[in-house]
Amino acid sequence: MTLSRRSFINSAGAATLATVAPGAWAQSGGSLKISHQFPGGTLTDGDFRDRLCRRFAVEVEKRTAGALKASVYPGSSLMKTNAQFSAVRKGALDMSFFPLSYAGGEVAETNIGLMPALVPSYEQAALWKKAEVGKLLSKVLDDKGVIIVSWVWQAGGVASRVRPLLTPDDAKGLKVRGGSREMDMMLKAAGASVITLPSNEIYAAMQTGAMDAAMTSSTSFISFKLEEIAKHLTTGRNKTYWFMLEPLIISKEVFAKLPKAQQDVVMAVGAELEAFGQEAARADDKAVAEIYAKAGAKVYDMDETVLKKWQVIARETAWKDFAEKSESCAALLKAAQKLT
Repeated sequence: MTLSRRSFINSAGAATLATVAPGAWAQSGGSLKISHQFPGGTLTDGDFRDRLCRRFAVEVEKRTAGALKASVYPGSSLMKTNAQFSAVRKGALDMSFFPLSYAGGEVAETNIGLMPALVPSYEQAALWKKAEVGKLLSKVLDDKGVIIVSWVWQAGGVASRVRPLLTPDDAKGLKVRGGSREMDMMLKAAGASVITLPSNEIYAAMQTGAMDAAMTSSTSFISFKLEEIAKHLTTGRNKTYWFMLEPLIISKEVFAKLPKAQQDVVMAVGAELEAFGQEAARADDKAVAEIYAKAGAKVYDMDETVLKKWQVIARETAWKDFAEKSESCAALLKAAQKLT
């Protein structure tokens, strides 16, 4: 693979995308750069999303006998969180482990990746890739210049400073981060005020009191150490309305420049890592409850009755709004509902 590498001089460094020409992040000599917002670690320790990216890099290099290598840049150290999707689309960033709904303002269909109460379990989430909904979503992304390499889903819950957020009645008057436009719509209908920011900015917002509660994945609750300030945790280990699609993605432009043999390796390794992703996500659903309880927080689990109350609100707000956006969004929602 031969990819151009142009000089990049900017006082803001890699965080500023506007001055970066397409392909600038792709190194010459068969090397890919993988960016993500999560804390860095090693192959064996730390946030599993970082570990998945590192495993991907190791295995790809091994299977291509060093012809294709990859470097991992955690903690938004290469590029700001919200800039990553657009950069992948343009070929200015090779790969990213990216919460798909963050791209909802740019590609409305991606909001289905965090549609409240639509995906109730890992078993159902795992069906998306080969089902009609997965094929439709893959087509949308492909048309936008993005290819999913690994389908990874995560359950999540709510961490709160002031009082528990379990039922819809609990939401009234709270300032809450939902994580997607659709999640925010459900929260607003329940009486909450919504805050919009990436998960790696939750700690600071809660610490200053700008936010009362935050919804995010179990893994992020652990990695961002929110147990230091949260007094209550609603987990995702039983029932939850919060399931996010966080795939490992690659630029279609960059992928097209790889030799066919390397393309096959990238996709094969990505598929194989999906089992690791699900196992690790499930483990974090359990671990987060133990970590928060040990830190002194009160821990709650959602049951089917409470989930259905939220689902009624979601169906009348987020689902309805999403379906009315376009024929493409309506088709995605209809296809997803076939799996319920």
